[in-house]
Amino acid sequence: MANAREIKRRMRSVKNTQQITKAMKMVSASKLRRAQGTVIAARPYKNKLKEVLSRLVASMGNNASDPLLEVREVKRVGFVVFASNKGLAGGYNFNIMKKALEEVHQAESRGAEIGIVAVGKKTREFFTKNGYTIDYEFMEVNDIPNSVDAGAISKTIKSAYISGQYDEVHIVYAEFISAMSQVPTSVKVLPITTPQSESAEGLDYIYEPSPAEVLSQILPLYLANQVFSALNEAKAGEHGARMTAMTSATDNATELLSKLDLSYNRARQAAITNEITEIVGGVNALN
Repeated sequence: MANAREIKRRMRSVKNTQQITKAMKMVSASKLRRAQGTVIAARPYKNKLKEVLSRLVASMGNNASDPLLEVREVKRVGFVVFASNKGLAGGYNFNIMKKALEEVHQAESRGAEIGIVAVGKKTREFFTKNGYTIDYEFMEVNDIPNSVDAGAISKTIKSAYISGQYDEVHIVYAEFISAMSQVPTSVKVLPITTPQSESAEGLDYIYEPSPAEVLSQILPLYLANQVFSALNEAKAGEHGARMTAMTSATDNATELLSKLDLSYNRARQAAITNEITEIVGGVNALN
């Protein structure tokens, strides 16, 4: 059994760790509240934008034409993978990388080359380690994402697609369900495909300016919104995962301190008992 001094030293170390994990939990909880509010507020806009685009494409029929709608032979696929810059988030990054690698392997099985757009240091580290090319990287995304962050990513993948660098673009991120649940998700964002809107059937819309001009404006907006939505979902999931991990770490530290306190008391009792035994033995020896 360790002596009382060693146990006391370990207790101080665990207490210091507990203070750190508790502080990180509170910071993540604060960021989660803000990120969760952004996710919830953005979803109605995302759905409405998708509905408007669907109606527009449905009303134009075969006349709908734009570089972002162009479907071509898939020779090279770009994967935009959203992960964190830091660890200590449980299995958050691992689950995203696992999903991304599955999607990459499926694309490779179809004979496509792979390009990676890394959003977050963990993405860059993982795919570099596994021998994949990092075409673009975004390492300075805010903990509470804004339109500037999403705009930079969407412009990059838009240019890469139009120039022919990528024939398809997929985004891989963790869809935010709750603080304890994030579902790794993969979505093809380019070429843009929209389901036909039932509400558009039989209706004749009048557009000002022309439908083609409206389409040319709304498609980049739709792409940017998809990236922005994924970025918000990913960050909310990251904060939730980190808060959950730090809560678990804090609880484990509390439990460990309780066990160490019990061991400390036992060690002290054993030391006192040993001292008493030595004193009694010494007295008996004198007598």
